[in-house]
Amino acid sequence: MSEVLLLTVTEAAHRIGLGRTVTYDLIRRGELRSLKIGGSRRVAIADLEEFVIRLRETAAEDAR
Repeated sequence: MSEVLLLTVTEAAHRIGLGRTVTYDLIRRGELRSLKIGGSRRVAIADLEEFVIRLRETAAEDAR
């Protein structure tokens, strides 16, 4: 079976250990990219990984 490339917002939230509402807020503020497909909102795995990388970079800068 091929790898899933798009996650529901609930699945994306679960993967990064956040709640669904917080994840929707991140999307609304443009901090986490998402796609609208018909009536569904999806988060690409690549965008989720990019979001976490940005968080880590910000944390590292704040620690300096």
